[in-house]
Amino acid sequence: MNQDKIQRIIDSGVDFNIKEILTKAWEMFKSRALFHVGYMVLIGAIQAAFTVYLADFTFLYSIFLAPPLVCGFYLVANRQSQKEYLDFQNYFDGFKYWWNLISTNLISSIFIVGGIILLIIPGIYLLIGYMFSLLFVIFGGFDFWTSMELSRRLVHTNWLKFFLFALALIALNIFGFLCLIVGLFITIPMTYLAVYILFEELTIDAIDEEPKDNIIHV
Repeated sequence: MNQDKIQRIIDSGVDFNIKEILTKAWEMFKSRALFHVGYMVLIGAIQAAFTVYLADFTFLYSIFLAPPLVCGFYLVANRQSQKEYLDFQNYFDGFKYWWNLISTNLISSIFIVGGIILLIIPGIYLLIGYMFSLLFVIFGGFDFWTSMELSRRLVHTNWLKFFLFALALIALNIFGFLCLIVGLFITIPMTYLAVYILFEELTIDAIDEEPKDNIIHV
């Protein structure tokens, strides 16, 4: 992924159709529903195990395991989008980027929490702004600060629209929760798929002509 091309996308501004993104996420989910639900069940089981048996170490899960695990959805979504061969083990490919993912997630979380503690609004701004940070790590091969800033600047071009997109995802998961909670095993994977689809659509023109080794590109 070419940083200069990303900058040109940022300079020109972005827009998107929230309904279309959610529709595409639903279609992507349906095409591999058993895989997505199965992986969500696995993540839920790991979280439950920490909560019940290792409550004092739950923060370790949040810092060291959660980022690469949730990024499994992004990596599988990329394979689905590119119509590549998909195996269940591909959900664990996030661990190939383990250090960069946990550092990016940790630092961005500190900034978000700090913003919320100070004035609330800056924290909300950064919460939305860092939406694509982990995706820039995986698909762009950038370090944590570059990924965070590219995400923030991209979102800043149309922050209100991204905020509405986030609200739509929250509403989707509230609906999933109301469906006897089990609906979350559908809506949570759809949330990650939707974020990936939006990221891909916005950054498609920034793809390198010659992909670098060990970097997966959208």
